[in-house]
Amino acid sequence: MQLFRFSRSARLVWIFLAACAYASAQQSAPPKEAPAPASIPRLTIEITGGDADKPIENASVYLKTQEDRLIKDKKTEVNVKTNMQGVAHVPQPPVGRVLIQVVAEGWKPYGRWYDITDSKQVVKIHLDRPPKWY
Repeated sequence: MQLFRFSRSARLVWIFLAACAYASAQQSAPPKEAPAPASIPRLTIEITGGDADKPIENASVYLKTQEDRLIKDKKTEVNVKTNMQGVAHVPQPPVGRVLIQVVAEGWKPYGRWYDITDSKQVVKIHLDRPPKWY
């Protein structure tokens, strides 16, 4: 036995009112403040290439770390790309021994271990052209 019988239009009105109440409750919640960009520690990697030291854009930069543990080693990897100025920013970089690898089209691949001591450190990398094959 149904206690309440509503017409179809009355049900739609109730659904609309419930949706409006939900939306107003969501809007009244205090917005989460994003941290200021200057306060986020980030590693800056500057990539240049050639004799003119021109910045290399759209280069893939890979950061790999390995933390030796008793049972299982912990490995982390971060992938970023360079911007038009040849700069890649890594937010919240790992501190310690880090393998930085750079791959860019038309340039020799690069890889080297770095000791990152400060999270706001700047790493400058210079790429060379590959040898020509005749």
